[in-house]
Amino acid sequence: MTDPITSAEMRAIETAAIESGAVTGLELMDRAGKAVVKAIFETWPELLMQPRRVGILAGPGNNGGDGFVIANRFRDYGWDVEVFHYGSIDAMPQDAKTNAITFASTGGVVSPLIPFEGRDMRFADPPTDVWIDAVFGIGLTRPLPDVVAAAFNAIAYERNWQANKLVAVDILSGIDADTGERLTTFPLKPDLTVTFHAPKLGHTKGEGASMVGKLIVMDIGL
Repeated sequence: MTDPITSAEMRAIETAAIESGAVTGLELMDRAGKAVVKAIFETWPELLMQPRRVGILAGPGNNGGDGFVIANRFRDYGWDVEVFHYGSIDAMPQDAKTNAITFASTGGVVSPLIPFEGRDMRFADPPTDVWIDAVFGIGLTRPLPDVVAAAFNAIAYERNWQANKLVAVDILSGIDADTGERLTTFPLKPDLTVTFHAPKLGHTKGEGASMVGKLIVMDIGL
Protein backbone atom coordinates (compact mmCIF):
# COMPACT_ATOMS: atom_id res chain seq x y z
CA MET A 1 0.00 0.00 0.00
CA THR A 2 1.16 3.52 -0.76
CA ASP A 3 2.51 5.48 2.21
CA PRO A 4 -0.05 7.75 3.91
CA ILE A 5 -0.11 11.39 2.83
CA THR A 6 -1.44 14.61 4.33
CA SER A 7 -4.59 16.37 3.19
CA ALA A 8 -2.43 19.21 1.83
CA GLU A 9 -0.38 16.75 -0.22
CA MET A 10 -3.56 15.24 -1.64
CA ARG A 11 -4.92 18.63 -2.63
CA ALA A 12 -1.57 19.52 -4.24
CA ILE A 13 -1.61 16.32 -6.29
CA GLU A 14 -5.15 17.02 -7.49
CA THR A 15 -4.34 20.65 -8.28
CA ALA A 16 -1.24 19.69 -10.26
CA ALA A 17 -3.22 17.17 -12.31
CA ILE A 18 -5.92 19.73 -13.10
CA GLU A 19 -3.48 22.55 -13.91
CA SER A 20 -1.50 20.25 -16.23
CA GLY A 21 -4.65 19.69 -18.27
CA ALA A 22 -4.53 15.94 -17.67
CA VAL A 23 -7.97 15.96 -16.06
CA THR A 24 -10.67 18.42 -15.05
CA GLY A 25 -12.00 18.83 -11.53
CA LEU A 26 -15.38 17.58 -12.71
CA GLU A 27 -13.80 14.45 -14.18
CA LEU A 28 -11.90 13.77 -10.95
CA MET A 29 -15.11 14.13 -8.94
CA ASP A 30 -16.93 11.78 -11.29
CA ARG A 31 -14.14 9.20 -10.98
CA ALA A 32 -14.16 9.47 -7.18
CA GLY A 33 -17.92 9.06 -6.81
CA LYS A 34 -18.04 6.09 -9.18
CA ALA A 35 -15.05 4.54 -7.39
CA VAL A 36 -16.95 4.64 -4.09
CA VAL A 37 -19.90 2.76 -5.58
CA LYS A 38 -17.54 0.23 -7.19
CA ALA A 39 -15.83 -0.36 -3.83
CA ILE A 40 -19.18 -0.84 -2.10
CA PHE A 41 -20.31 -3.50 -4.57
CA GLU A 42 -16.93 -5.23 -4.47
CA THR A 43 -17.13 -5.35 -0.67
CA TRP A 44 -20.76 -6.48 -0.52
CA PRO A 45 -21.59 -8.18 -3.86
CA GLU A 46 -24.94 -9.27 -2.45
CA LEU A 47 -26.07 -5.66 -2.77
CA LEU A 48 -26.06 -6.13 -6.55
CA MET A 49 -28.72 -8.82 -6.37
CA GLN A 50 -31.59 -6.34 -6.13
CA PRO A 51 -32.01 -2.56 -5.88
CA ARG A 52 -32.26 -1.27 -2.33
CA ARG A 53 -32.27 2.08 -0.53
CA VAL A 54 -29.31 4.38 0.08
CA GLY A 55 -29.17 7.55 2.15
CA ILE A 56 -26.37 10.00 1.40
CA LEU A 57 -25.28 12.79 3.73
CA ALA A 58 -23.72 15.42 1.46
CA GLY A 59 -21.78 18.43 2.66
CA PRO A 60 -21.20 21.92 1.27
CA GLY A 61 -17.90 21.24 -0.50
CA ASN A 62 -16.26 18.80 -2.88
CA ASN A 63 -16.89 15.82 -0.58
CA GLY A 64 -20.57 16.65 -0.95
CA GLY A 65 -20.04 16.82 -4.71
CA ASP A 66 -18.69 13.26 -4.56
CA GLY A 67 -21.87 12.38 -2.70
CA PHE A 68 -24.07 13.65 -5.53
CA VAL A 69 -22.04 11.62 -8.07
CA ILE A 70 -22.59 8.59 -5.83
CA ALA A 71 -26.32 9.38 -5.72
CA ASN A 72 -26.53 9.49 -9.51
CA ARG A 73 -24.58 6.26 -9.80
CA PHE A 74 -26.86 4.40 -7.41
CA ARG A 75 -29.86 5.61 -9.41
CA ASP A 76 -28.22 4.04 -12.48
CA TYR A 77 -28.44 0.75 -10.59
CA GLY A 78 -32.14 1.29 -9.85
CA TRP A 79 -31.74 2.07 -6.15
CA ASP A 80 -34.07 4.30 -4.13
CA VAL A 81 -31.84 7.28 -3.34
CA GLU A 82 -32.25 10.23 -0.98
CA VAL A 83 -29.64 12.91 -0.37
CA PHE A 84 -29.63 14.85 2.90
CA HIS A 85 -27.72 18.03 2.20
CA TYR A 86 -25.96 20.31 4.65
CA GLY A 87 -25.64 23.81 3.25
CA SER A 88 -26.83 25.53 0.09
CA ILE A 89 -26.40 24.01 -3.37
CA ASP A 90 -25.92 27.52 -4.78
CA ALA A 91 -22.94 28.08 -2.46
CA MET A 92 -21.11 24.86 -3.39
CA PRO A 93 -17.87 24.93 -5.42
CA GLN A 94 -18.66 24.88 -9.13
CA ASP A 95 -17.92 21.20 -9.84
CA ALA A 96 -19.83 20.04 -6.77
CA LYS A 97 -22.70 22.37 -7.63
CA THR A 98 -22.86 20.94 -11.15
CA ASN A 99 -23.29 17.40 -9.82
CA ALA A 100 -25.86 18.52 -7.25
CA ILE A 101 -27.92 20.31 -9.90
CA THR A 102 -27.70 17.28 -12.21
CA PHE A 103 -29.10 15.05 -9.49
CA ALA A 104 -31.85 17.43 -8.37
CA SER A 105 -32.92 18.49 -11.88
CA THR A 106 -33.42 14.89 -12.98
CA GLY A 107 -35.84 14.05 -10.20
CA GLY A 108 -33.41 13.27 -7.39
CA VAL A 109 -34.71 13.77 -3.85
CA VAL A 110 -32.66 16.31 -1.88
CA SER A 111 -33.71 17.04 1.71
CA PRO A 112 -32.11 19.37 4.25
CA LEU A 113 -30.12 17.66 6.98
CA ILE A 114 -32.25 19.32 9.68
CA PRO A 115 -35.03 16.64 9.74
CA PHE A 116 -32.67 14.24 11.49
CA GLU A 117 -33.01 16.17 14.75
CA GLY A 118 -35.42 14.30 17.02
CA ARG A 119 -36.21 11.72 14.33
CA ASP A 120 -37.02 8.21 15.58
CA MET A 121 -35.11 6.07 13.12
CA ARG A 122 -36.69 2.83 14.34
CA PHE A 123 -39.70 3.52 12.15
CA ALA A 124 -37.97 4.54 8.91
CA ASP A 125 -39.98 3.08 6.03
CA PRO A 126 -38.52 1.79 3.87
CA PRO A 127 -35.39 1.13 5.90
CA THR A 128 -32.08 2.46 4.61
CA ASP A 129 -29.71 -0.35 3.61
CA VAL A 130 -26.60 1.80 3.12
CA TRP A 131 -25.70 5.18 4.63
CA ILE A 132 -22.92 7.22 3.03
CA ASP A 133 -21.04 10.01 4.80
CA ALA A 134 -19.99 12.56 2.18
CA VAL A 135 -20.25 15.60 4.44
CA PHE A 136 -16.71 16.90 4.99
CA GLY A 137 -14.09 14.23 4.29
CA ILE A 138 -10.47 15.41 4.60
CA GLY A 139 -11.35 19.10 4.70
CA LEU A 140 -12.51 19.43 8.31
CA THR A 141 -10.30 20.74 11.14
CA ARG A 142 -13.03 21.93 13.53
CA PRO A 143 -15.86 20.26 15.47
CA LEU A 144 -18.85 19.09 13.47
CA PRO A 145 -21.78 21.51 13.22
CA ASP A 146 -24.52 20.53 15.68
CA VAL A 147 -26.97 19.50 12.95
CA VAL A 148 -24.43 17.13 11.41
CA ALA A 149 -23.56 15.61 14.79
CA ALA A 150 -27.31 15.13 15.40
CA ALA A 151 -27.62 13.27 12.10
CA PHE A 152 -24.70 11.02 12.99
CA ASN A 153 -26.24 10.27 16.38
CA ALA A 154 -29.57 9.41 14.71
CA ILE A 155 -27.87 7.02 12.28
CA ALA A 156 -25.93 5.41 15.14
CA TYR A 157 -29.25 4.92 16.95
CA GLU A 158 -30.85 3.43 13.84
CA ARG A 159 -28.03 0.93 13.55
CA ASN A 160 -29.15 -0.55 16.87
CA TRP A 161 -32.37 -1.62 15.12
CA GLN A 162 -31.50 -2.19 11.48
CA ALA A 163 -28.62 -4.09 9.93
CA ASN A 164 -27.50 -1.36 7.55
CA LYS A 165 -24.03 -0.43 6.37
CA LEU A 166 -22.13 2.85 6.78
CA VAL A 167 -19.56 4.04 4.25
CA ALA A 168 -17.29 7.07 4.71
CA VAL A 169 -16.02 8.94 1.64
CA ASP A 170 -12.29 9.71 2.06
CA ILE A 171 -12.45 9.74 5.88
CA LEU A 172 -15.25 9.81 8.43
CA SER A 173 -16.42 13.41 8.83
CA GLY A 174 -15.29 14.64 12.23
CA ILE A 175 -11.88 12.95 12.07
CA ASP A 176 -8.87 15.18 11.35
CA ALA A 177 -7.31 13.71 8.19
CA ASP A 178 -3.77 14.60 9.31
CA THR A 179 -3.75 13.80 13.03
CA GLY A 180 -6.52 11.22 13.42
CA GLU A 181 -8.02 13.37 16.18
CA ARG A 182 -11.75 12.96 16.72
CA LEU A 183 -13.04 16.53 16.53
CA THR A 184 -16.53 15.71 17.83
CA THR A 185 -17.62 12.79 20.02
CA PHE A 186 -20.30 10.63 18.42
CA PRO A 187 -21.02 6.86 18.55
CA LEU A 188 -20.60 6.19 14.84
CA LYS A 189 -18.00 4.04 13.10
CA PRO A 190 -18.03 3.19 9.39
CA ASP A 191 -17.98 -0.37 8.12
CA LEU A 192 -16.04 0.83 5.08
CA THR A 193 -13.92 3.88 4.26
CA VAL A 194 -13.15 4.57 0.60
CA THR A 195 -10.30 6.99 -0.02
CA PHE A 196 -8.48 8.01 -3.19
CA HIS A 197 -4.92 7.69 -4.52
CA ALA A 198 -3.32 7.02 -1.12
CA PRO A 199 -4.29 6.55 2.54
CA LYS A 200 -4.33 9.70 4.63
CA LEU A 201 -2.34 10.07 7.83
CA GLY A 202 -5.57 10.28 9.83
CA HIS A 203 -6.44 6.72 8.79
CA THR A 204 -3.40 5.45 10.70
CA LYS A 205 -3.03 7.83 13.68
CA GLY A 206 -4.89 8.60 16.89
CA GLU A 207 -8.57 7.70 17.12
CA GLY A 208 -8.75 7.81 13.33
CA ALA A 209 -7.03 4.44 13.15
CA SER A 210 -9.98 2.82 14.93
CA MET A 211 -12.64 4.83 13.04
CA VAL A 212 -12.02 3.44 9.57
CA GLY A 213 -13.56 -0.03 9.35
CA LYS A 214 -12.30 -1.65 6.18
CA LEU A 215 -10.10 0.80 4.25
CA ILE A 216 -10.07 0.68 0.45
CA VAL A 217 -7.80 2.99 -1.56
CA MET A 218 -9.17 3.58 -5.05
CA ASP A 219 -7.13 4.68 -8.05
CA ILE A 220 -8.72 7.69 -9.75
CA GLY A 221 -5.96 8.21 -12.31
CA LEU A 222 -3.69 10.62 -10.46
